[in-house]
Amino acid sequence: MTKVTVAGFLVAETLGDADRASMLLAEHIRLSRAEPGCLQFDVVRSQSDPVRFALFEVFRDEAAFTAHQERTRASIWWEKTQGLKRDFTVSRDTDV
Repeated sequence: MTKVTVAGFLVAETLGDADRASMLLAEHIRLSRAEPGCLQFDVVRSQSDPVRFALFEVFRDEAAFTAHQERTRASIWWEKTQGLKRDFTVSRDTDV
């Protein structure tokens, strides 16, 4: 089985954009953590740079990651955060 890990940052252009994203974040996290195959899902707003959010996500396998992407792309979160720069890496680790 190949575990999928996503790590990086979301960056808003303005403080207002970051505030709007922050208002939607709790529900986005709750829905993501409830997905089958989501092992970890954390998004944290930076205290020192409030337009920046750090993210770390782990999914059991490729199918769980794909399902997450599909759900997210159909969500209010996705619709309202299109302006955020997404700067992250996706890595795959095969269990031995």
